[in-house]
Amino acid sequence: MWFGLSIFVTDKSIRPDEIAVEAEARGFHSLWFPEHSHIPSSRETPWGGVEGAPPLPEMYWRTLDQFVALTAAAMVTKDLRLGTGITLIAQRDPIWTAKEVATLDHLSGGRVLFGIGYGWNKEEMAHHGVTYGQRRALLREKVLMMKSLWTDEEASFQGEHLKLEPSWAWPKPAQQPHPPIIMGAEAGPKTIADMAEFCDGWMPLATRHDVAGRVQAVREGVAAAGRDPATFQIIASTVKPEQVEMLRDLGVDGAIFGLPSKGRDEVLARLDQLTEALGLG
Repeated sequence: MWFGLSIFVTDKSIRPDEIAVEAEARGFHSLWFPEHSHIPSSRETPWGGVEGAPPLPEMYWRTLDQFVALTAAAMVTKDLRLGTGITLIAQRDPIWTAKEVATLDHLSGGRVLFGIGYGWNKEEMAHHGVTYGQRRALLREKVLMMKSLWTDEEASFQGEHLKLEPSWAWPKPAQQPHPPIIMGAEAGPKTIADMAEFCDGWMPLATRHDVAGRVQAVREGVAAAGRDPATFQIIASTVKPEQVEMLRDLGVDGAIFGLPSKGRDEVLARLDQLTEALGLG
């Protein structure tokens, strides 16, 4: 099992290039940055879409641009994998997003792990012209369009909601056929169907989702779609060190540990604690 790190890098936190250097030096496999374009100050949707959740921390509206930050991380590392944890596909332009993913993969020498998700903030989506009920269908079609842009000499797509006329788009990703697409969401039947159709992995939240109870259902869904479950990654996020053995017993491929969205000293102190607890370094 490999170990990764996730952190909201903001204008107040440790820099993305600084944490990337420190993570690679300690032997971590990957570094994951989340994204939010903005947070509408009306704050109608509770944190994570969960009723009764605490107030949303300010790191959500201070987060740096995901792909710019990951590029900064890529330029100062050699082997560290670069994860989007997660990209909010429904509220993004798929043509530009495909270009950003391919460019980052090209410049980094094939180190991108493309984590995606449906999103939970209804008013943030609405500012992008997306309603909450549309998000699943739009994510599916946008990912399928991006796959064509990454893999076809002359890309095209025709869906129920989106259409791409025959087009040229380069660079193609360094990874073939494209970076792994990893779904960050709870694994209900609809999500499992999506993952089996167009994803290469599942990334549940170990602090919220039923990882142990859904691993077998995810693998069965992948197999039912005619795919080999052994080629489908399961990566647990927001993991605590005491959960590692349980996840290893489940056959989970990777575990991602959260770092505080703080300054350099606080982040490195926590990083050192994790490095020791996990036997890295």
